[in-house]
Amino acid sequence: MWGSRAFLAGWLLLLLVQLLCLEAVPISIDKTKVKEPEKKPEEPPASVDTGLHYDRYLREVIDFLEKDQHFREKLHNTDMEDIKQGKLAKELDFVSHHVRTKLDELKRQEVNRLRTLIKAKQDLEGGNDIAVDHQALLKQFEYLNHMNPHTFEVEDLDRLIRSATKDLENYDKERHEEFKRYEMMKEHDRREHLKTLDDEERKKEEEHYEEMKKKHADHPKVNHPGSQNQLKEVWEEADGLDPEDFDPKTFFNLHDTNGDGFFDEQELEALFTKELEKIYDPTNEEDDMVEMEEERLRMREHVMNEVDSNKDRLVSLDEFLVATKKKEFLEPDSWETLEQNQAYTDDEMREFEEHLAQQEQDLNQKAFDLQKQRDELERQQEQLNAQKMELQQAVEHMERLKSQKVDPPPEVLEIPAVERHHPVPEGHDPALQEHHPVPEGHDPALQEHHPVPEGHDPISVLVTVIPSLHNEITQ
Repeated sequence: MWGSRAFLAGWLLLLLVQLLCLEAVPISIDKTKVKEPEKKPEEPPASVDTGLHYDRYLREVIDFLEKDQHFREKLHNTDMEDIKQGKLAKELDFVSHHVRTKLDELKRQEVNRLRTLIKAKQDLEGGNDIAVDHQALLKQFEYLNHMNPHTFEVEDLDRLIRSATKDLENYDKERHEEFKRYEMMKEHDRREHLKTLDDEERKKEEEHYEEMKKKHADHPKVNHPGSQNQLKEVWEEADGLDPEDFDPKTFFNLHDTNGDGFFDEQELEALFTKELEKIYDPTNEEDDMVEMEEERLRMREHVMNEVDSNKDRLVSLDEFLVATKKKEFLEPDSWETLEQNQAYTDDEMREFEEHLAQQEQDLNQKAFDLQKQRDELERQQEQLNAQKMELQQAVEHMERLKSQKVDPPPEVLEIPAVERHHPVPEGHDPALQEHHPVPEGHDPALQEHHPVPEGHDPISVLVTVIPSLHNEITQ
């Protein structure tokens, strides 16, 4: 769930209090009628995947800091502003030697991981022979001090807190952009599909589309998220309590599933399940579950903006009680759902389709260029095969002439005309290697490349040349 990733943002502002993932109690259970289960030894819950590219490093650092008693005590006694200003990070100097040593090891492993990623990216971009300046490239990773790759210091913890907090605060914005692209792609695919249909089929498809839109919009009224009516409905239908007995403090305690005195983002989102079930049903063709999660995110953001007065991405009991006394809680405006708020504008859709068209054009051009290169390579291969065949035929012809003791025609001597020197037959003057008169009746042009020693059979000379040349080409 997207909210479970954003959940860690609240923990970062409290640093470690809220790190561990909470298993929310299903809100459809009547908690007043559930018997207390027998207590079992507590097991550490699974950690939340924040979605950050340095998620593993972040959680490993957190896990080891939690093991230090001094740091845990300071954590619980440090207020929000001190954490934001980096005062908690300075407590790193007082943690145990064992924890510091482990943090040093974690940092070295993370730096090595980043260097490996940088090298892999360089290789993919074709820069295998280019020297990589790791120090310069490591600057882009702001969550650690790259100038000191060996030890985990106060600055490293401060950087980690600030970077993770900033990155997680941008999470919702990135999710909205991702959803917008999803919606535009869905509309683009629909339009492209219509182009493939004839007039009659296109008309039927358009009518079906409008019917599904109308059917999706036909749902019970959705209460304003976080309003008295919305919470009373949860109180009655999920908790099994009389709406006339609704009490904000009791409600808060019932749905603070981990009992830490705060509503985190996950606990808030659980409160909206009943409202979302009014709009979305996974068995209905007209209902898109991706849109349901976007609606959940919108509801949670709205309540946080209204109730979370100190902007720590957590709702305390005091903040909740103050909000229940406001006019917006008692007499809220109607809530506009996604079908009433299109995720994109007409201009954005036009730009999106132009971008897709350009991408398709670029891909087609690349495909054309690659096919052209392939055709050229195949043509060159055919030429090489033809040359290889000709040479093999020449060698076979020369071997037949040698076996028959027949002088080869002049044109045969011209076949292996390659500038190279060959050993002089045994028992002859090496000086003959460079200059020898051309036998009468032979082409003088051969003088430069393969002179035939006077008094010797030209076939014998060619037999020593052609096989070596044949071997080179076949290899």
